[in-house]
Amino acid sequence: MKKTTLNNVHHALGAKIVPFAGFEMPIEYSGITNEHMAVRQSAGIFDVSHMGEFWVKGPKAIEYLQRITSNDVAMLTPGKIQYSCFPNGNGGIVDDLLVYQYSEEKYLLVVNAANIQKDWNWCVLHNEEGVELENASDKISQLAIQGPKAVSILQKLTQVNLSEIPYYHFTTGPFAGVDEVIISNTGYTGAGGFELYMYNKDAVKIWNAILDNGSKEGLIPVGLGARDTLRLEMGFCLYGNDIDDHTSPIEAGLGWITKLKDGKDLIDKELMLKQKQQGVAKMLKGFVLEEKGIPRKDYEIVDNSGNIIGHVTSGTMSPVLKQGIGMGYINADYLKTNDTIFIRIRNRDLKAKIVKPPFIK
Repeated sequence: MKKTTLNNVHHALGAKIVPFAGFEMPIEYSGITNEHMAVRQSAGIFDVSHMGEFWVKGPKAIEYLQRITSNDVAMLTPGKIQYSCFPNGNGGIVDDLLVYQYSEEKYLLVVNAANIQKDWNWCVLHNEEGVELENASDKISQLAIQGPKAVSILQKLTQVNLSEIPYYHFTTGPFAGVDEVIISNTGYTGAGGFELYMYNKDAVKIWNAILDNGSKEGLIPVGLGARDTLRLEMGFCLYGNDIDDHTSPIEAGLGWITKLKDGKDLIDKELMLKQKQQGVAKMLKGFVLEEKGIPRKDYEIVDNSGNIIGHVTSGTMSPVLKQGIGMGYINADYLKTNDTIFIRIRNRDLKAKIVKPPFIK
């Protein structure tokens, strides 16, 4: 098992540590529900240093990224971020990722921890343009500070005006006495806040500064358990659950990051054009249980006659709604918002309603 630079800090805080994506990671500190509500109501700090970071540089960086990532890289400008995915050549998804543009010849790709080696191999294999690639995953730590009080807490530790960093934008600057920290506004919780990228040697210093400064405003450390319930309340996909090598971006409702314009020689372009034009047999949809129960991954979704029409990919009890919520792939005949479906839980078919995420507003 790999360990992030903050591993000893998590142990000292009494975190419950579990194996995740090849790392020892904190799943919770004070309880998933408590941590979830802290992010919704005040703020939480996450160690997400297990995520991967690749540099892409060179005069043909745009051409390279236009071919291997689904979104339109030409729409980026320096300081802007894009959500995207790697199509796998067989209609599925290698991974979903973030693309940061520093310049037209310099990009940072942020990929999922479980897929670092897989993604790196994919990027190297498809480097037909001869761009410069660097896997910096082992050198960089990442912290996410999320919640309505995140901005006020972080602003006290930097001269950078955080209110001037729009959603899906970033800058670099000093933070908590450390130079050249990447300050990014994307978020995986829907609660607002920032991500900070720094060299490993500075991670503990920055973590302690944020925790010391933010605790008086209700900020607490948050583990991966609440990170999952928070992202699910927003209907954000999790690779390995809601998307994988066997689900297409179109099936996953990610057509909005799948740009098929003329001149973009995207892997799987013809197949995805066909799917957009002709439709698909299943699609990822959100649902809310109308009876008491908790949906879980791989539970069957059935119609009112008990026929299997899909499977749950992610599910939980929403700490905010106090209802079971989830997402799953459902046959195309049963996709209308507010349609009734049933989730089979322990041989009982519990009534649910198809809804369009986010589950909370």
